[in-house]
This record gives sequence, structure tokens and C-alpha cells, in this order.
Amino acid sequence: MSQTILEANGQYEILDSWLEENHIKCAMLVCGKSIARQKINTYFDELPSRLEVKIVRFMDFQPNPLYENVIEGVKCFRAESCDAIIAVGGGSAMDVAKCIKLYSNLPGDGAEGSWLKEAIIPNDIPFLAMPTTSGTGSEATRFAVIYFDGAKQSVSDYSCIPGTVLMDASVLKTLPEYQKKATMMDALCHAIESFWSVNSTEESKEYSRLAIQGVMANMDGYLLNTDEGNSGMLRAANTAGKAINITQTTAGHAMCYKITSLFGCAHGHAAALCDRVLYPWMGNNVDHCTDPRGAEHLEHTLDEIGWAMGCKDATEGAEKLRGIFDGLKLEVPTATAEQFEILKNSVNPVRLKNHPIALDVDTIDALYHNILNGEA
Repeated sequence: MSQTILEANGQYEILDSWLEENHIKCAMLVCGKSIARQKINTYFDELPSRLEVKIVRFMDFQPNPLYENVIEGVKCFRAESCDAIIAVGGGSAMDVAKCIKLYSNLPGDGAEGSWLKEAIIPNDIPFLAMPTTSGTGSEATRFAVIYFDGAKQSVSDYSCIPGTVLMDASVLKTLPEYQKKATMMDALCHAIESFWSVNSTEESKEYSRLAIQGVMANMDGYLLNTDEGNSGMLRAANTAGKAINITQTTAGHAMCYKITSLFGCAHGHAAALCDRVLYPWMGNNVDHCTDPRGAEHLEHTLDEIGWAMGCKDATEGAEKLRGIFDGLKLEVPTATAEQFEILKNSVNPVRLKNHPIALDVDTIDALYHNILNGEA
């Protein structure tokens, strides 16, 4: 699916054009409370009087959004006769907006989880997304995650990918330092895991390569909060999102979710904890490759990741990844025996199917010990 990228740096005339070209009269704005601190908030406040475009704000959701949040969003979308969706925020805002788009034209009211069982009917509702972090790449993927009756629901359909992305580097200026580091590492881990996924293609590998190179080239400027660095990191995160849109993520992400919930680490922080150990481990275990393309293919792929990072091979690439993590001074939690038991049994086996080396419970346990307590 093609996607139009619009560039802004605190100036939104280009968004005026998008609204006019799509003949939008009433747009649903899916956003979190943090939008109040952003310049684009004033833009939306002034739209009704300036362009006669009504803005219906939908903010009734939380991190790890609920299916019930989406139902309320669809009710609002229908009641207000909205003709477009604009998502401004991180992964949660994107997930809610995607699901509102997917479910807005399904029959019924979605009660008792009925929309989760319905076949998606693609629609042409104009959908623009503006990411406020440079990590998830959600604005480029067909995936959304919501929760129903306490269980995670993975929703996937190409028709929920925003047709237009507005990249505004200025929104990254006010991100807390820890969030900047963690989201950058999420983008890098997306690109790395997509590269070695059994689902990789020549197209996805090119996205991964470009994303890794983008992170490397813009890291210093991004951490120093320059406009150029922030803009480049937004591009890299989007490109990494295009890669995982094809391949999905692998063991690093499968293993990181419980680290986040047990230790309170940001998602990208937890993913980097895992991938900094998985990368060298994989290089030492290519003979256990399960990718149908074989061990030689995997070995070459691991080298390609190193090359994209500006290194001579996989060994040097793995060292560089660990060096980046260490240089960011991100915490390495220490787990108890009880927590290791929880961790080793927490991994989603579906995500492990994308990983090119088989992982059993004992191997996962050993990896977790290395990831958290540094035990080889």
C-alpha cells in the first residue's frame, strides 16, 4: 500500500491542503491529553473558524486500549457524521484510530466483542496519522492491539494503514530523555528483527537496511535534539515500521513484553535488552537455523545487519549494538528466581514462529538470565 509522507516542523499549512483535497468537513481527532502541550493543538482549535472544518476530539482511551474504548469511538464517529480520522500520538492513539476506521462501517454496535469476529469491510475514509514519538512505526503498519475481557487482541488488516503520515520533528523536542532513548531503540530493534525474520523479503530487507542506516546517521543529532536529527529519526522509525509490516517481529519482541510489565521498562528499552543478547547468540547458533533458506542465508543476513550498522560483520555489529545500549546508560534489571520462572513461561509461541532459530523453554530461560543478570 502506498503512503504519502508530509513534512512539517511546527507549521501546518500542508495539513490545510490535505483537508481541502479530501473535502473534509468533520474530522475525528484521536489523541491523548499530551496534545495540549503541542503546537498542533492550537491548529486544531482554530480549524472550525478558519476553514470551517469541525474537529471531534476522541480521547477516551488509555495505554493498552480496550475494545470498549473503540466501541465508544465508533459511536462518536457515527453520531457526529465524521468523514475523516486523524490520529496524533504514540502507539495507543494509533491503535484506537485504526480500529475505529476498521469497525466504523461494520454492522451492529460491537457488543460482546462481535466486531472482533466480523470480516473487515475495507472503506475509503481518509486517515492521517502524526506520530509523536520516533519508535513504534505504527503509522506504517497494518497491526493494532486492543484488549477484550483482559485478553490481548491482535487486529490486522491492510485497510487500517493510514494513507497519509504527517511528520513533525518539533513534537520530539519535548519528549523526556528516557522516552527518546527507548523509542529510538524500539525503531532499531524493529529493523533488526525484521531483517532476520523468516518472513523477510528483498523488499523488507531494504526497508530494514534503510531504517538501520537512518538510526545510525541521525542518532547523535536526535539525542542532541536537533531538527535534522529528529526529522531523520522519524523517517527511520517509519521505514522500520514498513519492514515489520511485511515480516512482523521475532523473539526479541516476544521476550520483551513481560520484562516491561515486571520491571516497568519502556517497551523499546526492553526490546533492546533482549536483542543485544539475541544478536550474538544467533551468530553462535546458526547451525540450528529453522529458516527454510538455510544456515548460510541466516549467517549472511546477520552480516548484512552488521554492514547496515557500519561494521565489517555480524560479530562487530553485535558488539556495536551492545555498545549503543551501554552508551545510553539504560538500566539492566536484576530478576529473582521467581521472576525468571514467570519470564520463561511468558513468551508467545506465535511470535517465535517468525524467529529463524528454534527456541525451547530451557534456551529462553538461559537467554533471560543473560539478558537480565548477565549470566552466560
